[in-house]
Amino acid sequence: MRVLPSERLLSNTSEGTPIADTAVELPPVIRRTEVVALALVGLLIISIVATLYEAKAFFLPVVMGFVVGTMLSPAANFLERYKIPRAFAAVLIVTAVAALVGFIIALLSVPLMEWSAHLPELGTRLKDKLHVFDRPIALWQELQGTLGNNNAFGGFQMPSFDWVQPTIQFLTPTFTEFLLFFATLILFVASWRDLRRTLIMGFGDHDARLRTLRILNEIEVHLGNYLLTVSLINAGVGIATGLVCWIAQMPRPAGLGALAATLNFIPIIGPIATFVILCVVGIVALPGLGAALVAPLAFCGIAFLEGHFITPTIIGRRLALNALAVFLGIAFWTWMWGPMGAFLSSPLLIVAVILKEHLWPVNSPQLPPD
Repeated sequence: MRVLPSERLLSNTSEGTPIADTAVELPPVIRRTEVVALALVGLLIISIVATLYEAKAFFLPVVMGFVVGTMLSPAANFLERYKIPRAFAAVLIVTAVAALVGFIIALLSVPLMEWSAHLPELGTRLKDKLHVFDRPIALWQELQGTLGNNNAFGGFQMPSFDWVQPTIQFLTPTFTEFLLFFATLILFVASWRDLRRTLIMGFGDHDARLRTLRILNEIEVHLGNYLLTVSLINAGVGIATGLVCWIAQMPRPAGLGALAATLNFIPIIGPIATFVILCVVGIVALPGLGAALVAPLAFCGIAFLEGHFITPTIIGRRLALNALAVFLGIAFWTWMWGPMGAFLSSPLLIVAVILKEHLWPVNSPQLPPD
């Protein structure tokens, strides 16, 4: 005898079995497993950042060697096409880089050592040239006295120079880091072709090998283009700064322009150091305070245009990067690894974008335009 569904439901009810809820339960927007996965990813990111921050003395020169070596690999390929062995080409390239680093250090140290000897004279001249502010300071003191505030400052005092030594330690890596960087650089450039082959052949699937080859080729091309682009931009900044210093009758305008171009390879920190140097040179060398501030203020305009419009726009358009992403990358890596981290911020961002485009391509439908 066939039992109807209604009779089966009634029989189950009579036996005390609860009736199933007929309402359909919707799954939660975020499942518990997804929350756990997000938490684990967050902990992993925090662990990686903490490790990179604490082990800066090791990871910074190694990563610097990898990035700079990738930028210089086209030069090694060029020399190799002229029958120069890869190892010898790597030695030549690294020797040239070492000479360039030595020139930069000399370019930075000579003016600083020369003008640091004038610090006592700078204090005297600065006090003499700031007499123009005596009347505003007196008015401010009268206002403070009228309001009953006895903490009015009694006059201008030169700031202490206790920050010089920590700043120098922050800007200059140790000899061990330099040695690790150059060793990594020369070995990386010499063995980059073998490393490429190992990375590509490490995948068994043909599509994975082809994708890895495309990623490596694109990283090498874009990092080389980035180095060339930044070098041209900094050369333009140096020429503009040299012209401004020449118009303002600053001493050694060509040297100051070259110094500005060199320091501009370190975003944020480099322009600040250049501005300070221009102020010191102007105050010591020029007769009036207004004339001394012409070149530094003009350099501020040049650095503002370059840092906020020219460089983010050119580098951003090359890989469709957002200017805000470039700026935040510079801020993060400067906090993480200092000036060298700031230099590495844009190359690392370029590598991240290339990996994202190849490993996680956008195949899903896009949102409609506004």
